[in-house]
Amino acid sequence: MEKRDNDALGFTKGISFEFSKEIQYSSKGIVSKNVLKAEKGNISLFAFDKEESLSEHTAPFDALVQVIEGSASIRIGGKEHLLSSGESIIMPANIPHAVSASERFKMILTMLK
Repeated sequence: MEKRDNDALGFTKGISFEFSKEIQYSSKGIVSKNVLKAEKGNISLFAFDKEESLSEHTAPFDALVQVIEGSASIRIGGKEHLLSSGESIIMPANIPHAVSASERFKMILTMLK
């Protein structure tokens, strides 16, 4: 596999990769990496340690969450959704949402403007 150089704009283009191997867990923390950042949206990779969370907030754009490892609780508009590896959900624009790790998990977040 070729060496990857990540920068603020994302991963090096034209090189294959495996999402789950591109990010590591941090004890009692949340790690994020830009995969692709563009004017019309971005793709980010996240790793949450057990019991870590993103508090409820809104975003002006729809966002697709894809769980690639572990499981998490995604709250959208007050309704809880339990997602496991391989499952996805769309968080609608301007609706309060939160993410909570019941165990260590990794996700891909795609936001379109």
